[in-house]
Amino acid sequence: MDLYTAEQMREIDRKAIEERGIPSVELMENAARALVEEVRALPIPGPGFQDGPTAWFTADGHMPSAEEQAEFWAMRQRSVLVLCGPGNNGGDGVAAARMLLEAGWRVRCALVGPREKMTQDCLEMERRLISAGGFLEDFNPEDRGRYVGYDVAVDALFGVGLNSELRPDAATAVRRMATCGWVVSADVPSGIHADTGGVMGMAVRADVTVTFSRGKPGLYVGKGAVYSGRVVVADIGIPQELWPEDQCRTRLMEREDLCIPRRPADAHKGDFGKLFILAGSRGYTGAPCLAAKAAVRGGAGLVTLAVPEDIYPIAAAKCCDEAMVWPLPGEDGAVVERAGGCNAAVIGPGLGRGERAERLVLTLLRELTCPIVLDADGLNIISRHIDVLDEREGLTILTPHDGEFARLTGQELPIKDRLGAARAFAQAHHCVMVLKGHRTITAHWSGACAVNPTGNPGMAKGGSGDALAGLMGALLARRGEPDEAAQAVWLHGRAGDLAAEDKGEHGMTPTDLIEQIPYAMKELI
Repeated sequence: MDLYTAEQMREIDRKAIEERGIPSVELMENAARALVEEVRALPIPGPGFQDGPTAWFTADGHMPSAEEQAEFWAMRQRSVLVLCGPGNNGGDGVAAARMLLEAGWRVRCALVGPREKMTQDCLEMERRLISAGGFLEDFNPEDRGRYVGYDVAVDALFGVGLNSELRPDAATAVRRMATCGWVVSADVPSGIHADTGGVMGMAVRADVTVTFSRGKPGLYVGKGAVYSGRVVVADIGIPQELWPEDQCRTRLMEREDLCIPRRPADAHKGDFGKLFILAGSRGYTGAPCLAAKAAVRGGAGLVTLAVPEDIYPIAAAKCCDEAMVWPLPGEDGAVVERAGGCNAAVIGPGLGRGERAERLVLTLLRELTCPIVLDADGLNIISRHIDVLDEREGLTILTPHDGEFARLTGQELPIKDRLGAARAFAQAHHCVMVLKGHRTITAHWSGACAVNPTGNPGMAKGGSGDALAGLMGALLARRGEPDEAAQAVWLHGRAGDLAAEDKGEHGMTPTDLIEQIPYAMKELI
């Protein structure tokens, strides 16, 4: 799914209204209907009200049954708080308030902001609300009791155009909405930057975000991916031909974007690539074995795991039998020769930062022409030798987490705009940047970025990154194309999701994830 920036959305809206003659109030009504549809579909009471009926029924000591509780809530008039800004996002909210009022809901609709700044479309929606018997009151931040405890709150304060921290009255409105059972945001949760997913001071934590026409990057990256809840993309009537797909630089990875080809009946191991892995050091024997196991599960035809001689017996005993564990010889030239016979290389998991490790990393980057995945200590080493990365002609994929990325770039933590930072680095250094974390970002040197939706907190354990590096190396050995990086990220996350379904997020391990890789791949064949 293509993700559009705030600037792109404004231009598309302009074209629809000015060039195609689509009335802006028609688009607003369509947006409101999409909001209302999601509001009415919510189970009432919300998450904060599970015990509500009990207080009503137990005054005489009677404990209500589940059926009695359901009947109570079905008969009770549902309530909604709609808080609107003066712009067109607020107009969406006012229109939604009218529709919910007409549907029999108890509605309180309030304007957060000065009336003199209301747009003409927002004013028109206020007139329609009044005609339906409703009222748009002025929000009073000093009133602590009027705007709390509703079944649903609709956040229509600000849309995609917000780029500064919330005003005090808007911040108070956000706190009031948090007391309601459910929170539904219109287009983008107020306080979330539509392009970066950053929180501007404070922001609405929505259970559902109904975003209009197309997804926005900020709903899927950064804190926005957490604050947006379940994202629903609603068609509000903008013609398909107005969307500049060739100008869209960010995409949310979907299952339909991936394909694992069936193996030909007459295939042999050489058809699926040879992978070279340089990894491991004293005290770090798990990382190389996890990378090798993931590579084998990822379908590589031949996997060579090169480790320092002093840990060779441990690695040989721990590693899967299907990978060839090779003790590093004393001569660097022999390592280059062995690696040069492979289709791809993974460099870095548990490698350490010693003198020989650094020399080998730099030598392989200079001498090898095949695709290389730089991970862990490989990244730490190259951070001191960016010139070697810049000089390399072959495909190079870097897989840092935020801390490693900060060392690579000198940026401060936390990274405020992960999408922009990953894209800028990839373009500056002609590489593929895989910035790991919640909603891992894969940035191509062309400026195209893929956001990954798979994965879960159970993967936040040492060794998960090693598994990703090995899996990515396996896919690269097979075909050697840059888009294999994003596919590996998606598969890695999907395998993690399958592991969580089986073992739970707390108890799952990177080994559990690796064992699920074949099943994740099988879903795509």
